[in-house]
Amino acid sequence: MADLAPTRSARAELVLGGQKSGKSRRAEALARQWLQAEAGHAAVLLATAEAWDDEMRQRIERHQRDRAERVPGMTTVETGLDLAAELTAHSQPHRLVVIDCLTLWLTRLLMPAHGPALDAAAPVQALCEAIRQAPGPVVLVGNEIGLGVIPMGREVRAFVDALGLLNQSVAAACDHVTLMAAGLPLTLKEPA
Repeated sequence: MADLAPTRSARAELVLGGQKSGKSRRAEALARQWLQAEAGHAAVLLATAEAWDDEMRQRIERHQRDRAERVPGMTTVETGLDLAAELTAHSQPHRLVVIDCLTLWLTRLLMPAHGPALDAAAPVQALCEAIRQAPGPVVLVGNEIGLGVIPMGREVRAFVDALGLLNQSVAAACDHVTLMAAGLPLTLKEPA
């Protein structure tokens, strides 16, 4: 696991992987490690999902229950679309911020359930700057979906492209990048 000890410059880790690859579990393990390291440490999860149907509502509730059992000291905040502002508001030297997940955040920007799609370029740039400026550690979770068959629909291809660009931008802003597969971490980038 990444060393999350406080340093002069905050550490940031991007955890990528497929569905059920262990991404969120790794983020939770890092949060537990952070909370156990010092008595004054805190952790907050910025949840980006939106419950747009009953199945998603049930999924969110299950994740909340499971997370409360695995990381009882971590609080959860449901975010809006301005993820950079949320990160800036919650990041402190003694508080680890987990953002789960970038893919759902991008979905809300590009394919919102209500209202028109937004241009993701400015929000992605603002998020990357907020990661670089964060005074405390940050763990971001996102999906890697560009390894499979090329989708047939134009909109889906555009989303896969946008997510790939988001992942590249966030990876450049982080000092540690981990790819999860079958619950196992593969380090793609380490702090110099």
